[in-house]
Amino acid sequence: MAATYNPNTDVGKVRLLTGIDTDTTLAILEDEEIEALLAMEGDIKMAAAQAVDLIANSEAMILKVISLLDLRTDGPAVARALREHAKGLREQASSDPDDPGFDIAEEPDTVFGYRILRSKNWLRKYA
Repeated sequence: MAATYNPNTDVGKVRLLTGIDTDTTLAILEDEEIEALLAMEGDIKMAAAQAVDLIANSEAMILKVISLLDLRTDGPAVARALREHAKGLREQASSDPDDPGFDIAEEPDTVFGYRILRSKNWLRKYA
């Protein structure tokens, strides 16, 4: 498995958005893992958020809270910061202006249904 960084590819964009995994000599996630996240999530920002969550879990498990001489590591604090970053990426992905989201189209099948639809539309617009 390899780790590459080219911000013009989807894998590179995920690495860029994580802000952590751009140095491929010290890469935490391999390209194949990021491609799997892209396939599962279907969105670059959501895949980046998932990648940051994976890295946060790794940091919390590996570092824990260690104090040795004058050195102190706090894995859970790092994991919390990473999860906040992932939350921000998810919010950005869900508020994407290019994504129209989901809407419902009402189609009346009777004259009575058409009258109800007209009154609903009037209420939506003027009430």
